[in-house]
Amino acid sequence: MLAPMGGLLLATVAAVLYVLAALPAASLRRISTAALVGGWLLHGVLLVIDIGGVGQPLPGTRLGFAPVLSMTVWLVIAVYSIQSRFLPLPPIRVLLAVCGVAAVVLTLLFPGELRQLSSPLAPLHFALGVGSYGLFGAAVVHATLLDRAERSLRSGGSAAAGSAGGAGGAGALGSQRGALGMPLLQLEKLTFRFVQAGFLALSATLLLGVATSTVWHWDHKTVFSFLAWGVIAGLLAGRHFRGWRGRRATRWLYVGAALLLLAYVGSRFVIEVMMATPAA
Repeated sequence: MLAPMGGLLLATVAAVLYVLAALPAASLRRISTAALVGGWLLHGVLLVIDIGGVGQPLPGTRLGFAPVLSMTVWLVIAVYSIQSRFLPLPPIRVLLAVCGVAAVVLTLLFPGELRQLSSPLAPLHFALGVGSYGLFGAAVVHATLLDRAERSLRSGGSAAAGSAGGAGGAGALGSQRGALGMPLLQLEKLTFRFVQAGFLALSATLLLGVATSTVWHWDHKTVFSFLAWGVIAGLLAGRHFRGWRGRRATRWLYVGAALLLLAYVGSRFVIEVMMATPAA
């Protein structure tokens, strides 16, 4: 099902702006930056229309896999846009712009069913859940940069990078800079600030879900959510008590983020796409 013509027009313009933002040419830097902001703003309007069910005959909200994934991408782009004012990251801009195009198109194709809210606290529960998706998405983006920078240092024969997996490499990492021009310890600290914030948002989401649930079900969403929470809790504990860093820490982050993605987006994708009954 496609969006009404107004939404389709907004989605087309947003996608075109994201495509312009993905152009890698250095001479188009100002245009691509402005295009990313423009695409992000229109993307936000589309989210309000899609998730809020604007223009639908009955009140309700759409919480399908594509709108949730789209909002996650939108939040990650928001984090990048703020951070890029202090630390421009052109390769990440290109990646996020491509993700923005994919998110807009997916939401057009799979808007999800309009559903009634089951509780007055449901919007808060939803906002916290999607917020945790966005924060962990930002953490994963920064973790990939951290891994790439460490690989670059390792391939260059840097002894400091080679000891990054243990606490003893902290001082050396602090003086090493990756391709981004940011000291690795600073990049690592920024990554785990997103992890900590995402963990708090996820914890609040789970607590609110338990408190407002009238009938408890151990379904796929619940199981994967608690597994993701356990993995991230283990990561933070390992980092605090054992000094985990480097690739050991980022692997735990990737596993936790993947489990969280499967919790809602994955389960809704199976229900809405793989198990959907074709129209007669």
